[in-house]
Amino acid sequence: MKVTWILPDGARVSAEVAAGLSLMEAAVAHNVPGVVGECGGNLSCATCHVQVAEDWAARVGGPGEFEDAMLDTVEAARGANSRLSCQIRARDDLDGLVLIVPAV
Repeated sequence: MKVTWILPDGARVSAEVAAGLSLMEAAVAHNVPGVVGECGGNLSCATCHVQVAEDWAARVGGPGEFEDAMLDTVEAARGANSRLSCQIRARDDLDGLVLIVPAV
């Protein structure tokens, strides 16, 4: 599936991502600036914070209870469509997904 990250300066990074891979792992593998994943996807650091583009938000779904609490600790402003990308797994129905990397 294809995923596009929109960076704070408007630049875009697009990549093919294998089904099942977390979008934090994909971002790190493709050197997406602003997505760090310090905890390795263990839901304990919030350094993989992204905003799901509005037209994808319903399909991706919202955060679980623990992720929601972690989102309260993000460095950039939390938005209505904020997610930790370590908690979003690539799947066929998300082909074309757009994620926005917030400015810090």
